Amino acid sequence: MLILASNSPRRREILSRLGYGFTVEPSSFEESAGGLSATETVRAFARGKAEDVFSRHGDALVLGADTVVALDGEILGKPKDGEDAARMLRRLSGRTHSVFTGVCLLGKGYRAEQIAETKVTFFALPEELIADYVREKRPLDKAGAYGIQDGYPLVKAYEGSYTNVVGLPAEIVSALLEEALGGNKC
Repeated sequence: MLILASNSPRRREILSRLGYGFTVEPSSFEESAGGLSATETVRAFARGKAEDVFSRHGDALVLGADTVVALDGEILGKPKDGEDAARMLRRLSGRTHSVFTGVCLLGKGYRAEQIAETKVTFFALPEELIADYVREKRPLDKAGAYGIQDGYPLVKAYEGSYTNVVGLPAEIVSALLEEALGGNKC
């Protein structure tokens, strides 16, 4: 049995598209970065989420993931409110940032962890577009206050995995599941 340790609709959709059967059990892991770098944060949080759920389902295969946006060494997590979202989008406007996702797959006697990085370049964003996006898309549940999949003209270009920016790097997850399951889909 495969368990996704996340309630993210975007992660559920990506994992479904990979063709694996799974159940969802959100983790109760307490996220606290405490001065960690972006890569250390996503690795620690993905591991913490997977370990939390695995502690209750020791015979399952548990997938944990965490995504952050990083600009100039600062992690831009989920915004607190609309004003915070607009502030983040202004910072990202016309610039290139990194999106990191840590992935941890745990099973009985099995542990695999990887980190994906995608470089994303934004268009210069007019204030009106930022205000419309925050009002219409309500990006409060998204790292960096945006979703590449939202259909707004925010992203000029990206280098790396598109699904990583959405929240789960399909290429990495597929390879890890293939290795762990020996080619057998759940």
